[in-house]
Amino acid sequence: MVNARQAIVAILGLLLAAVAPASMAQGKTEVQWLGQATTKITTPGGKVIVVDPWLTTDPKTPEQYKKLEALGKVDVILVTHGHMDHFGDVPALAKLSKAPVYGPAGLLQSAVALGILPREQAQGFNKSGTVVPSGTTIKVTAVHAEHSSELAWHNPASGKDEVHVGGEPVGYIIELENGFRIYHMGDTGLFGDLAFIGQYYKPDLVMIPIGGHFTMGPKEAAVAIRDMLKPKYAIPIHYGTFPLLKGTPAELTKELGASPTKVFAINPGEKQEF
Repeated sequence: MVNARQAIVAILGLLLAAVAPASMAQGKTEVQWLGQATTKITTPGGKVIVVDPWLTTDPKTPEQYKKLEALGKVDVILVTHGHMDHFGDVPALAKLSKAPVYGPAGLLQSAVALGILPREQAQGFNKSGTVVPSGTTIKVTAVHAEHSSELAWHNPASGKDEVHVGGEPVGYIIELENGFRIYHMGDTGLFGDLAFIGQYYKPDLVMIPIGGHFTMGPKEAAVAIRDMLKPKYAIPIHYGTFPLLKGTPAELTKELGASPTKVFAINPGEKQEF
């Protein structure tokens, strides 16, 4: 009788072990857009990733999120390049959360040298490099972005504004615990190797800039989505913050035509589950 019970317990243990990964694979991913390129991703495993945090002075960030404490627990910070509207709140959020900051090696090297970030939190890497942040099974790969990356800094000693090397801009392929892949494009123009990125990394969701002037506009973004990346889902970002960023989600949808990609035109502060 005892042997029979032990056998049943062992079988149940094996069944639970087999079911657990399947359950995780079906978990939800929550994506919250907070204006410009700022994105908070809550993974199926409960990890929180914040990309390009710029909240405190972003005119489009909802008032309740202008205090960094509103983000709650943060496990990983990703920054795509050195411009103020992407890097602006990285130092303060790093200090508050104690989370590691991953970004272009040249940008973080400058940030450490200038005393903007502590060395122990600055985790630089580069294009085609893949990192697995400590305590997670999340894979983050840096890919090319067609943009620039200067680091503007106010020198407290001289009282003057300075511009420093910011490395090269990147986008990120973020592969979550369940295999769901998010391509956060940061700031980028249209370039031919987006087709390779689509074919090789096969992103499920793209966070794509559509404002124009500094990045691709709706027409170029539609080409990237429809003809190159071919994701299941897209969330437009980096538009409407300043008068120069004129592109709109409605224009993107019109340009996409009959594309099968589902576009979620969420407002700053709103969340979308996948």
